[in-house]
Amino acid sequence: MAAAAKLALSHSITKSPSLCSFSKFTADSRGFSVRANACLDAVKQPMSTDLVSLEYADLNLPPAEVGHVRIRQHVNPLSSSFSAPAPVPDWKEVFRDPTLPLMVDIGCGSGRFLVWLAKRNPDSGNYLGLEIRKKLVKRAESWVKDLALTNAHFIFANAAVSFRHLVVSYPGPLTLVSILCPDPHFKKRHHKRRVVQQPLVASILDSLVPGGKVFLQSDVLDVALDMRNQFDAESIMMQHIDEVDSSLPCDSDGWLLSNPMGIRTEREIHAESEGGTIYRRLYQKRTTSLLQLRN
Repeated sequence: MAAAAKLALSHSITKSPSLCSFSKFTADSRGFSVRANACLDAVKQPMSTDLVSLEYADLNLPPAEVGHVRIRQHVNPLSSSFSAPAPVPDWKEVFRDPTLPLMVDIGCGSGRFLVWLAKRNPDSGNYLGLEIRKKLVKRAESWVKDLALTNAHFIFANAAVSFRHLVVSYPGPLTLVSILCPDPHFKKRHHKRRVVQQPLVASILDSLVPGGKVFLQSDVLDVALDMRNQFDAESIMMQHIDEVDSSLPCDSDGWLLSNPMGIRTEREIHAESEGGTIYRRLYQKRTTSLLQLRN
């Protein structure tokens, strides 16, 4: 527990509850019997949307406010419509104490994950979500208002364009960056649209305080490997958490065995409920670079 608490802005973090999952069914030659069994099992086991509601129940959001928002599933961040840097907010207006440690969630989606963390840890840090889908940002900001949170804020932004100038303007230290289940952009010719590219990695490394962390995860192995390779290449300044904290074990392939944040993202819940695997990496910025140590 003590080791996990060091992850998110010195927050007190607990393991997320284990929730039941459901199996996917497809019709075969038995037809009716397969569908009937599926219906019976569906009665016994909640759908993934219900699992999300269970995991985030303590937010007490009205059901009408957590419904479906019609958005494009994959957005092209290279489009000219996303090329303008996001305006820097007045940090004193959006956070009660803008000197607190900051967590930035890049591609925060609905924002419910960040809202939960902000509500759970009202005095230990601030939470900033960057999202390229404006409708999701608008709804997340309405949740912040409804819950009267003074340590959470969401910005409509292309992180590749806006991350550096936003965090540089923030008065407090940047201690945690998360990139969780980003858009996979499966086609090879679209890989350049993926959010984790070398310029963003460099901006994150430059902005993090020594000891600051980067948490990555995806339910798509190719995307997870792509992100992992980008950060593994920065070993002079970054090290994976299992090198410094044995309480966060990895499997034989180097993936974290569990989510250390105390709450799962919505995509994570959906993927696991369908039998998918979540691939996770957690990096920590060295307090002294390897080059300095070698000298």
